[in-house]
Amino acid sequence: MGKEIENAETRETWRSDSSRTVAVEDVPVTSVVEPKKPWWHPIKEPGSAAQIVISAVIAIAIGLVVTSTVDSVPVACSTILEIPGTTWLRALRATVLPLIITSLILAVQSLRDLGTGNGARIAKWTLGYYLITTIIAIVFSVVTVAVGWSRLMVPVEGEDREQIDPEREEVAPHDVVVDLFESLIPQNIVSALAEDTLLSVMVVSIIVGYLLKPASPILRVVKEIEEMVIKIIIFLIKLAPIGVFFLILPNMFRLDISEIGQNLGVLIGAALSGMFIHVFVTLSIIFAVLVKENPYTFFIRISPAWMTAWGSASSAATLPVTMRTTLAQGVPMVVTKFAVPVGCLVNMDGTAIYFPVVVTFMAATQSITIGPAQYVIITLLSTLATIGASPIPSSSLVLTVMICEAVNVPITGMYAVVVAIDWFLDRFRTAVNVSGDCYAAKVVAKMTGIKDSDDEYDEEIVEGVPVRRDSNEQA
Repeated sequence: MGKEIENAETRETWRSDSSRTVAVEDVPVTSVVEPKKPWWHPIKEPGSAAQIVISAVIAIAIGLVVTSTVDSVPVACSTILEIPGTTWLRALRATVLPLIITSLILAVQSLRDLGTGNGARIAKWTLGYYLITTIIAIVFSVVTVAVGWSRLMVPVEGEDREQIDPEREEVAPHDVVVDLFESLIPQNIVSALAEDTLLSVMVVSIIVGYLLKPASPILRVVKEIEEMVIKIIIFLIKLAPIGVFFLILPNMFRLDISEIGQNLGVLIGAALSGMFIHVFVTLSIIFAVLVKENPYTFFIRISPAWMTAWGSASSAATLPVTMRTTLAQGVPMVVTKFAVPVGCLVNMDGTAIYFPVVVTFMAATQSITIGPAQYVIITLLSTLATIGASPIPSSSLVLTVMICEAVNVPITGMYAVVVAIDWFLDRFRTAVNVSGDCYAAKVVAKMTGIKDSDDEYDEEIVEGVPVRRDSNEQA
């Protein structure tokens, strides 16, 4: 994760998957060959998945040894050991608000003017398809987690509940509606920013992003702020192994390991089953109805794309393969060059499915019951978060913090467990996202009826895959 691939001719940068911002025009379809790195390279890379897993394993091992040799660990010892972990977590929380504001403003700005004619038709079908499938993914995830998976999760004995509001009461349905609309429009923007009223902040950010002119100096300031926030988060992600170690170790002294294991299994099962059902049922039905082809045969034909995505955990790095694979399935170049890169920006069905699962996991381990009002907020925030996520590695970890805090679910030691397994689930999220991009391109091509002109494009073979190339380009 975190790879950057720059094309010398187009001067465009592709960034990693956890959210992805890529340019729409002049997308290169040739692959970038990177020098082969030794097997031990990920272990040396700061903040890599390998380092996070190793730090988590070491913390668990030390915790098991200590708890098996001593009757009890002094509270002061656990408290002192928590300081590096909680400091890292507080720093990560501090980036949430500026990250959301800048990312949403820039995301909306990039999608404002998408042209007319064929461009408008492609844009309408592409964005409409992505929005509908994202909402379906989130609603399905929320329903299955609320009705089924949450019942299998158990509270973890010893988990820190000091931040939990003891007077959490069930909210009446009419209060849910009232609170929702009141949360959308803030009475005071400054107070909404100060109080981290994220739903209000998101709505205001979307409006500002739409109203800003492309040449506005404010937009340049927003871009500068986003770059600063991204640098801070990348630095914090490099410190993730240290943060995870000092979050897990103190909790090992007081948590029930068997209960953690049960909840972890439910978390992984809920996330993976939701992703598989979304691809093989939801997207397949939509594909079969609109395209009138066998969706499972199509899924096999696009295997180079989703297999590369699973291996790299980066849909941005997979983009050249995704485009070549999509073109090989007969999707016109003009559709491919729009639908696939835009999918890297707004189509994150795998991530959308993951958010409700992990928020419910955090709540269940602390004996918190999420009510209808909170699930509505989770649905809205997950939708906006998947559209406006920032182009940085592991940004889903930051967005998870945002959604948890929006529904009053404290971020405690169990968050370290989520961080420790994120590398594994991220590969499946990426594969789902890339598969969705391929399905979308085929659907858009079918529904718009747009075809490439023979005098405008011809074909060449790139690494064994047919790729269409402008006829006026030099071979």
